[in-house]
Amino acid sequence: MSDSSSNFSFPHRTPVFTTILVLLCFTLFGWLVRKVYTPRALAPVDKVAGVLTPDERKALLLDHRAKEHEALTTYGWIDQKAGVVRLPIDRAIELTVQEHAKK
Repeated sequence: MSDSSSNFSFPHRTPVFTTILVLLCFTLFGWLVRKVYTPRALAPVDKVAGVLTPDERKALLLDHRAKEHEALTTYGWIDQKAGVVRLPIDRAIELTVQEHAKK
């Protein structure tokens, strides 16, 4: 009934071959993951009809913003026959404040 540690024999260090094999497996797995998940272009991408480049999109956005700014800051006709005009936003706010102040 004596508990003797001499009955059980465990190696005190891992064999070098097993350590190298485990490290090699991790390296192989990392290389495989990188190979599969890294995006790559197989061939140069041709321009597709209807798809704009970033520079073309930027030019369109700047043009659109300039038109919006002009519409917000100038007078203009919406429907001349009906007498509907477009006011600059600052003037429209002033008129709205005056109208609500009367109430």
